Amino acid sequence: MELNLLTFIYLIASVTFIVGLKMLSHPASARNGNRVAAVGMTLAILGTIFLYEEDGTRLGNYGWIFGGILIGTVVGTLAAKRVKMTAMPEMVSLFNGMGGACAALISLVEFDHLAHLDPVMAGVLLMANAAGALKGFLLIIVIGLVIGSVSFAGSIIAWGKLNGSIKDFSFKGQHLFNILLLGIIVALASYLIIFLPANAIFIFYTIFFLSLLYGIFFVFPIGGADMPVVISLLNSFTGVAAACGGFLYENKVMLTGGILVGAAGTLLTILMCKAMNRSLTNVLIGSFGGGSKVGTAAGTAVGTHKEISLSDTAVLMSYAAKVYIVPGYGLAVAQAQHACHELEKLLESKGVDVKYAIHPVAGRMPGHMNVLLAEADVPYEKLLEMEQANEEFSTTDVVLILGANDVVNPAAKSDTSSPIYGMPILDVELAKHVIVNKRSMKPGYAGIENELFFRPKTSMLFGDAKKVLQDLVAEIKNL
Repeated sequence: MELNLLTFIYLIASVTFIVGLKMLSHPASARNGNRVAAVGMTLAILGTIFLYEEDGTRLGNYGWIFGGILIGTVVGTLAAKRVKMTAMPEMVSLFNGMGGACAALISLVEFDHLAHLDPVMAGVLLMANAAGALKGFLLIIVIGLVIGSVSFAGSIIAWGKLNGSIKDFSFKGQHLFNILLLGIIVALASYLIIFLPANAIFIFYTIFFLSLLYGIFFVFPIGGADMPVVISLLNSFTGVAAACGGFLYENKVMLTGGILVGAAGTLLTILMCKAMNRSLTNVLIGSFGGGSKVGTAAGTAVGTHKEISLSDTAVLMSYAAKVYIVPGYGLAVAQAQHACHELEKLLESKGVDVKYAIHPVAGRMPGHMNVLLAEADVPYEKLLEMEQANEEFSTTDVVLILGANDVVNPAAKSDTSSPIYGMPILDVELAKHVIVNKRSMKPGYAGIENELFFRPKTSMLFGDAKKVLQDLVAEIKNL
C-alpha cells in the first residue's frame, strides 16, 4: 500500500513538473508555474523520506535529512531575496552548478557501494559472476559522474566570468587540448566499463578529476557574450546527470525532472544560437565577446555622433504618437526599471502609445529583460518580441534605447567581417528618431563598435540610465 502511495505521489509530482514547465512559457503564468512545480517537488521529497523502503527498512536519519533541508532552505531563500537583478545570471549558473555537483556525488556514493561488494577484494570493482548484471549500472554511474562534474566545474567558471572575478583565459591549441582531454575521459570510461580492471577505483577517480578539469577548460576560452548560451547548455547537462540518478534509483520523478530539464535546456540553447545566427560549435570554439577575439577593433570610430539634451528629448517623446523602449543590460545595471515604468505611465497619460521591444538575447540570460520589467509591474502585453517589434518600427516616432548595444547594431546586417554578422537584430533604425542612452561611447559586450550611434537619425543621451530617466520624467512634467 505504501509503495503504491509513493508511486502515486511520484506520478503527481511528475505531472506538476510538466504543467509547471508549460506555465513558465508565458510571463503571466510563470510565477504560478514555479509554485506548482515546487509543490510537486515538496510532495516527492516528503514521500521519499517517509514512505520509501528498501528491504523493509525506512530511510531514518531524519535529523540529518531535515537539518540539511533547513540549511539549504535558509541559504537559498536569503540568496534569492538579496540577489540583484543584474546578478541573476550568475546565481542561475551557481545553482545549476550545485545540481551538477549533486549528480556527481550520487555517482561517487553509488560507485563506492559497488567497489566494496566484496570486502576481501577491496581493489576489485565487481565479482566475475556479477559483472554482466552490473556493467549497465556502472555505465549510468560513469555517465552521471562525467556529465555532473563537467556541469559543476563549468558552471562555477561561468559564474566567475559573469561576476567579473574570473577573466577569459585561453592558450594556443586549447581547443585541441580540450578534445584530447575529452578523448582520454571517454577512453578511460570505456576501459573501466568493458574490462572491469583490478585498479578500477583509481581509474574511476581519475575520470572524476579529469572531468572537473575538462569542465574548467571547456568554459575558460568562451567569450563573455556567449555565457547565456553556455549556462543553458550546462543546465541541460545537469538535467541529463539528474536523469542518470533517476535510473540508478529507479526513481520516476527524478528521471522525469532530469529529462525535462535536459530537454528544456537543449531547446533553449538551440533557440539562442538561432537568435544569434550562430551554430553551437561556433559558440563553443569561436570565443565571441572574449576580449581580444573580435572582428572589429573595439573603439574604432566609424563616424561622428551627435548628442541630444534632456529638454529636447522630453519634447520629442511628449509629442510623439508611438514610442518604443528597448531595454538592455545598462538598464539592469542602473536598476532603472521602476523609473522606466514611471516614464511609460507619464507618456501614456499624454496619449502616447508606449511599448517595449525585447530581443531574445538582451541582457545576460534569456528572459532577463522580461523579468526585470515584470519586477516593476510593466504589463506583459506591452513586451513585444523582436519579430513583432520589427514590424512596427517603421511607424514609430521615437525609439529610446536604454543600455542595449549589440542587439541593435546594423553591422549584423551589413558588415560581413563583423563577428555578429547575420544575427537577427531589432530594426530600430527604421523609426523616425532613435535616442540612445549610454554612459559613454564604449562598445558593448561583444567588444565591437555600433554603427547605429553614427547614423543621421540617432542621437546620444549620455548618463546613468536611472538618473537620466528620473530627470526626463521631471522635464516632461514641467512641459
